[in-house]
Amino acid sequence: MALKKDSVVGTMIFIITLSLLCSFMITGTAELLKERKLVKKRDELKRYVLMASDVDIQGDKDFRAIFEKSVTPLLINIESGAIEPKERVEVMNFDERMAAINPEKSRKLERKKDKARIKTRADQVRVFQVFDEDGKLASLVLPIYGKGLWSIIYGYVALKPDFNTIENVVFYEHGETPGIGDFLNETEWTDKFRGKQIFDAKGKPVLKIVKGGAKEGDIHGVDAVSGATMTGRGVQRSIQFWFGSEGFKVFLDKLKASEV
Repeated sequence: MALKKDSVVGTMIFIITLSLLCSFMITGTAELLKERKLVKKRDELKRYVLMASDVDIQGDKDFRAIFEKSVTPLLINIESGAIEPKERVEVMNFDERMAAINPEKSRKLERKKDKARIKTRADQVRVFQVFDEDGKLASLVLPIYGKGLWSIIYGYVALKPDFNTIENVVFYEHGETPGIGDFLNETEWTDKFRGKQIFDAKGKPVLKIVKGGAKEGDIHGVDAVSGATMTGRGVQRSIQFWFGSEGFKVFLDKLKASEV
């Protein structure tokens, strides 16, 4: 029996069909946008890691190809310092921020040990080995983040192969006071980290942001920026936290002893 288009049943079938079609279109669009967002996020990460390690990606250079050739991403266990046996794609898709707020993949920090004021810390974190043209380790790039004056400041610290001397730093996200916290993204200030050492002779993270300016020859001091004391102090606390016992120290000690 032919179905009349203007009947109640015909109208209902039309509405249901249209609804399903729209649903499929929305779902497909959402998945496409999600994938594009992930690609953009991965591309930003690759750029920041290469920038931190002082790899030239200016002009028309293919930073993706450079990253694939020169960088080895690793997922490490913070407590043991061991490298987790994960495929490259799994490491690149690992979401540190989600892990840090997942009770099953993170732990709450004791207040007296939480220098970075982040409250919780993921059990695993990504680090990046960067190799030169001869296949030798050029730098190790490690992520840091911690509370500034108003916001969480995110960045990367690249260490030279002695795992102490800073190659470069990059701060890529923050919500500090506009016009005051802008120095975090200016090479005029971040260049002051180059050649500074994070650890003292006893292996304690002592790098500091010095109000009034670091003295000549101070290998652990970086000049503070006038009017941005709390933001600079937040950077200092973040570095001291992440390179301390609650952060990368166990992993770095193992690297120095060639145990990983």
